[in-house]
Amino acid sequence: MFEIVAFYLFSFLTIVMFCITIFTNNSLYALSALAAGMIFISAFFFLLDAEFLGAVQIVVYTGAVMALYAFGMMFFDSLSTVKENIKNPRLVFLLSGVSALIIVIIFIAPIVGGNMQIQSPVHPEWGNSQDVGIVLFTKYLIPFEVAAVMLLVAMIGGIILAGKKMDISYSELTEEQIDELEASMSAKDEK
Repeated sequence: MFEIVAFYLFSFLTIVMFCITIFTNNSLYALSALAAGMIFISAFFFLLDAEFLGAVQIVVYTGAVMALYAFGMMFFDSLSTVKENIKNPRLVFLLSGVSALIIVIIFIAPIVGGNMQIQSPVHPEWGNSQDVGIVLFTKYLIPFEVAAVMLLVAMIGGIILAGKKMDISYSELTEEQIDELEASMSAKDEK
C-alpha cells in the first residue's frame, strides 16, 4: 500500500514539475522546477530499493540542472525586477505546505507502523551501494578521476567565459550605483 501511494504521489509531482518547466516564461522558475522533477524521479529508484541509482540521479542529474541554474543566473539579467502575477498567494502557500506535510507523512508512516520489510541486499555483508563503491574506486579509479578533472576544467572555463562578457562587477557596486544602473537599463528597454 505504501509503495502504491508513494508511486502515485511522486508521479503526480514529477509531471507537475515538468509541466511547470515547459509552460513557464521565467527561466529561473523553469530550472528550479526541472531540478525538483529530477529529485522526484530519484524517489522512484528509492522505492525500487536501488539506493545507488537514486543517489546518482540526485547527484548527477540534479547537479547538472543546478549547473544550468548557475549559468542561467550568470547569463540572464538577474538584477531586473521580476513581476510575479500570483492571483492568490495564500492558496499557493497552503497547497505547498499541505503537499510537504503529505510527503513527510508518507515517509514516516512505514517507520512508525513498523510494517516495513527489509529485503536482503545484493551482498550478504553489505548493500549494493558498497559493492558499486568498491568497484568504482578500485577497478575504475583512473577513469573516475579523469572525468572529475574534465568536469572541473569545463566549470572553470564556463565561469571565465561568463566573466569576460561582464563590463561591471556587481559585487563591487554600492546600492546607489546599482539603482542608477537599473534605471539606465530600464530606460534602454523602454526605447
